[in-house]
Amino acid sequence: MRGALKYGVPLAAGLATGGYALSQGEDPGSAALAGIAGGLGGAAGLLGARKLAGKYDPALTQGKLLDAAVKNREGGMRQALLLNAAEKAGQLQPRGLGKAAAAATVPTAALAAGLGGVALGAIPGSMGVPGFQQGMAIDPESPGSSNTANAKYGVTPYATTQYA
Repeated sequence: MRGALKYGVPLAAGLATGGYALSQGEDPGSAALAGIAGGLGGAAGLLGARKLAGKYDPALTQGKLLDAAVKNREGGMRQALLLNAAEKAGQLQPRGLGKAAAAATVPTAALAAGLGGVALGAIPGSMGVPGFQQGMAIDPESPGSSNTANAKYGVTPYATTQYA
């Protein structure tokens, strides 16, 4: 398999699932885990897609049968059976459903694995690990909060120094 396909597809799947998790408001740690798991899921989906595409491609099946027939004894029963099967495989029409299933395997596996990464990120988030928390608590009495006395009366900190 080509390196661009072998490494590019899982990398793209990982970036896509991690980016999607961030766009949905997930914390950075969970989004990173979703990206890692999505990349691994994309790699697994790519292996599954190769198996499915080969299973439903008659030309590939015919080639494998012919190769096996050549390796057997000339004029033997096994060679005759393999040649007969290769002839029948060549007469089959390609099935579009198998190719569509192979094409859908990579994104489906990546998204499912990415969801698992987000779920995995909930564990350290529930324990309060930094980077895995949605948002930090806001102190209502902190400067800039709308609950302070100056904010309630509309007084800005610079108003007293302008008239001095």
